[in-house]
Amino acid sequence: MNQIQNRLRESVSVLSLLLVLCFWQIAGFLGILPKFILPTPFEILGAMIRDYDMLFFHSLATIKVALLGLGLGVLLAFITAIVMDQLPIFYDILYPLLVVIQTIPTIALAPILVLWLGYGILPKLVLILLTTTFPIIISLLDGFKQCDSDTLILFQLMRAKWWQILWHFKVPASLPYFFAGLRVSVSYAFITTVVSEWLGGFEGLGVYMIQSKKLFQYDTMFTIIILISLISLLGMQLVKVLEQRLLRWQ
Repeated sequence: MNQIQNRLRESVSVLSLLLVLCFWQIAGFLGILPKFILPTPFEILGAMIRDYDMLFFHSLATIKVALLGLGLGVLLAFITAIVMDQLPIFYDILYPLLVVIQTIPTIALAPILVLWLGYGILPKLVLILLTTTFPIIISLLDGFKQCDSDTLILFQLMRAKWWQILWHFKVPASLPYFFAGLRVSVSYAFITTVVSEWLGGFEGLGVYMIQSKKLFQYDTMFTIIILISLISLLGMQLVKVLEQRLLRWQ
């Protein structure tokens, strides 16, 4: 019964999307939506086919930077969460600072980092770290706090060391929380990479978007926007698949 309901919901979602695309195409065909405001789906598809080589090249550049920044962010988030969990004084110091950093818009941080660190890959990585570590840190800390207290007492009675408790109990128990934060961070990583590319560089979807804007290629601009969304959705789906593979025991 649940499978039938899920299939029905998926069918409704696909049908709704097709209807939106149909109305969008008809509105553009009738001239209700000017091309410089919103190109039609067929025009966007044509731009995707026409500019395939450039889109592929710049997509690879963006994905490489985003994945590198995300990998460093995951590592940094794990270390920070463990330190904050084991040493409450660091939690009191770091948590307010992390919250303040998250309230600063990414578009405001990007030019400052470029001014300090130049136009290379370093400011992009720093910006990705600032946006991707917070969701993972908070998720891991929530996972650590939700660990079963009786099991924790059992480990302590068995005189397990702190790293043994962490490795054999806290980390496995907090993995579902970690993947929840990782799904958020994956989308942040790609969006932040594109924002950082707006301010300078020679490759990446953000750079290509600015170039297309200057050439008034609005169909290419919308193609890039859709492509960024598809890459983010694909990344989130890969995280979901990885979670299902690693957490079969649940």
